[in-house]
Amino acid sequence: MKRISKKKIEFFQEKILLWYYDNNRKFTWRKKKLTHYQYVIAEVLLQRTKAETIAKFYPNFLKDFPNWKSLANVDIQKLEDCLKPVGLYRQRSKRLINLAKEMVKRNGRLPKDREELESIPFMGQYIANAVELIIFNKPSPLVDVNMTRVLERFFGARKMADIRYDPYLQKLSYRIVKHVNTKEINWAVLDFAALTCKVKPACHRCLLNSKCLYFKINKLN
Repeated sequence: MKRISKKKIEFFQEKILLWYYDNNRKFTWRKKKLTHYQYVIAEVLLQRTKAETIAKFYPNFLKDFPNWKSLANVDIQKLEDCLKPVGLYRQRSKRLINLAKEMVKRNGRLPKDREELESIPFMGQYIANAVELIIFNKPSPLVDVNMTRVLERFFGARKMADIRYDPYLQKLSYRIVKHVNTKEINWAVLDFAALTCKVKPACHRCLLNSKCLYFKINKLN
């Protein structure tokens, strides 16, 4: 990967955490003592959907479907109707039911082995990373288009179109979240992407701009 100094990584971690402690978004799925089911469902729903949209939808979904068994046995039409407000309802319904049926077979237990974890329906790279991070307390990055935007702007662009397979981005993201506060680092980057480093960034009020490559190249002083 491109040579990125430990000092620059530490600067990013320190500043992003300082920002997060003052500006973080409050979501139910970030609370402690949720069940594994509740954590996984949140991550499934969050894929390709704004967190604020899911925040309104999530509590009622859990009331209707409180566990894997209730979801595994639901009529697919009912589930599609339920999911219409958050979009992708046909795709999500089918995959959610397949996931729920598999988890019922496993008695709700999630494997720690990465290969086995990814073999479960709907457990792509992102959700598997989320399971490792939230449930197993491993320093795994929640790499989506939002985290990618922040990391590329600050450290430099990736080469591959698919973020899942770009070695530079993958290695960099793991370096970023390798921290005692790994969950907070992940959430900080996601929140920063949503509130400051948007598609149209607010560079003038960014506490990272002194070392940001995007800021330097575009001369946004």
